[in-house]
Amino acid sequence: PSATPPRPATLPMPMSKTTAQTTILHQREEDAQQRRRVVTLLRVFLIVLVSVVVALAIVTESANNAGEVSLQRHWWALVGGVLVFSLLVIAVDVVTPKRKLATISAMLFGCIAGLILSLLLGIIIDYLAQTFLPSDLLADEGVKRLLLAIKVIMGGGLCYLGAATVLQTQDDFRLVIPYVEFSKQLRGARPFLMDTSALIDGRILDIAETGLIQVPLVVPRFVIEELQTLSDSSDRLKRNRGRRGLDIVGKLQKNPRLDVSIDEQLVPGASVDQMLVELAKTMPGTVLTTDSALSRIASIHGVASLNIHDLANALKPNVIPGEPLNVMLIKPGEQAGQGVGYLEDGTMVVAENGANMIGKETQLVVTSTMQTSAGRLIFGRIRGEEEDDENEASHAPATDGNGRRARRH
Repeated sequence: PSATPPRPATLPMPMSKTTAQTTILHQREEDAQQRRRVVTLLRVFLIVLVSVVVALAIVTESANNAGEVSLQRHWWALVGGVLVFSLLVIAVDVVTPKRKLATISAMLFGCIAGLILSLLLGIIIDYLAQTFLPSDLLADEGVKRLLLAIKVIMGGGLCYLGAATVLQTQDDFRLVIPYVEFSKQLRGARPFLMDTSALIDGRILDIAETGLIQVPLVVPRFVIEELQTLSDSSDRLKRNRGRRGLDIVGKLQKNPRLDVSIDEQLVPGASVDQMLVELAKTMPGTVLTTDSALSRIASIHGVASLNIHDLANALKPNVIPGEPLNVMLIKPGEQAGQGVGYLEDGTMVVAENGANMIGKETQLVVTSTMQTSAGRLIFGRIRGEEEDDENEASHAPATDGNGRRARRH
């Protein structure tokens, strides 16, 4: 029987902008709904708990008739106070929906430090009062209330100072107490913050396949939004770049070797570069990009960055002057008589007197190398010409100091 011809392999279609946007919006909506349901359950639990406790507190057994219940005296004061307190708690919850755990932890830590210090100072105040004040004055209720007011005011002031100090210096607080850092949101190794240019470049996929990346990859929400904007552009080149970036994000999420997450934080900044730098400060993280300008901006702000171009240049093999090198010369150089070719990794090779060898594979002898911002340049001479120059130098007649041929004795 004739063999069935193999079905041609279908290439994976790039993720369209509409599909990527729908998936992202659906995931964000599900997370928001789940958080709203949990918060609603907590509010209902608080209302039920407060209602039961208040009901048990204001209801008592009647003193005249056994078995009958009645309300406590001034029960309305208790109900009103609890109601005001509950409304205040719910109002704080509604007005501040963007609370951060790091901020709350810093405030609690500062308040606890203030309370501990106020207790110590309270003991000192009591000791000084018992030492210098007469006993009859200490027994006075007015003096006791005055000392208590001093302690309360002092405790409130110290709690305020402690919370304000920790909030203003929370980024550097780990310098005082090791392993205490309120601003860090991701623990362990610093993650890579993906820039738009790095996603469009696409080489991060090849790097990930080698297993070199052992840290989380974080794609900020504003980077995805910029890729979506590019995908909607009327310019065909920009539209293809945006769709390629979204496709790379989808492939990174499917890679089992990588830990990829979408960061939803709202970061202040007028441009994507500024927001990346601010987000890298907050995490902290390392900006992964191919934009040299962004690398300079990150360096100015003290943020670590990794340029994929620099990584590629560092991995290029080094060549030593005098080594032979085979290259195809494809175009003339800037100087007269030069020929230019490229290695497989994109390194430019300039051949002296190689203009006549354009279109041919030529063996060169490396004379020097140069590292530039665009990459490494290799200079060489054609192998035959190099040997001819050496032979001419060896057979050249010897001359004396005045340029005359030296006599043989």
